[in-house]
Amino acid sequence: MRATVVTMANIYRSVASSTAIETGKPVQEIELQLKRNRKLAQTVGLASKSIDPI
Repeated sequence: MRATVVTMANIYRSVASSTAIETGKPVQEIELQLKRNRKLAQTVGLASKSIDPI
């Protein structure tokens, strides 16, 4: 049995093509937006868990 390798490029293309079908926008446009959003998300820090339940 041959193992299948799934890359981030495969995931971006799959999500972009599925979204393109639903929205009517070009696959390339959606793929670029996904990549742009991922880069922006990497610059945002996560909130730390607080012991105080407020």
